[in-house]
Amino acid sequence: MGDIHPTAIVESGASLGEGVRIGPFCMVGSEAVLGDGCELVSHAVVAGRTTIGPRTRIFPFASIGHQPQDLKFRGEASTLTIGSDCLIREGVTINPGTEGGGLETVVGNHCALLANSHIGHDCHVGDHVVLSNNVMLAGHVTLGDYVIVGGGAAIIQFARVGSHAFVGGLSGVENDVIPYGMALGNRAHLAGLNIVGLQRRGFSREDIHSLRRAYRLLFAAEGTLMERVEDVAAEFDKLAVVQEVLDFIRVGGKRAICTPREA
Repeated sequence: MGDIHPTAIVESGASLGEGVRIGPFCMVGSEAVLGDGCELVSHAVVAGRTTIGPRTRIFPFASIGHQPQDLKFRGEASTLTIGSDCLIREGVTINPGTEGGGLETVVGNHCALLANSHIGHDCHVGDHVVLSNNVMLAGHVTLGDYVIVGGGAAIIQFARVGSHAFVGGLSGVENDVIPYGMALGNRAHLAGLNIVGLQRRGFSREDIHSLRRAYRLLFAAEGTLMERVEDVAAEFDKLAVVQEVLDFIRVGGKRAICTPREA
């Protein structure tokens, strides 16, 4: 059985896995599910229909699963799901979904959510994502795997950030950031590729060179963006990393594509 501090409140109905540790002055709601080995360090609250995967650690004053900050919310049965091996630091807030966004907020595995970062309602966050201190995700934001967002950055509702992208600190992102891209500034512009991240994650030199060439072609001055997408698709038809970028652009969303400042 786990270790529950006598000052903690665990409501009847909560499901606790093996080896769960709940520190002083924490509160766990009646519909919460904590996986094996989860730890609430102290003064943390897990509310609502929230499921947290094994070995995730939650630090003081985090508010996980409380009612969404959406004035249209009417108490619908929405959920929040957080994966395994996540680090949720002090003051983090994560809200469940709403009827207008599919009724679920999802955070993947091995994510690091640093102090006072916020994940709004109906967000979908991939695996191995890092949100630095004071990052703000509005509702309906989608982040791919291995995205890193620098401190104090804000991402507008319905925006998408592709896998392996990097968003610089204090950036204001109001458009979709392509996979492997690097977005900087307020309002954010595309400032090249996340080369350092690609190198650290073991991408081959050939893949990086191909992405660089594809990037230059995609944001060249000639033609429309979709015309350039088809040209790049033909040239790199067998290269998965380039096709991922093209698929991201083709699928589209409610926001435009973030482009270089000079584009």
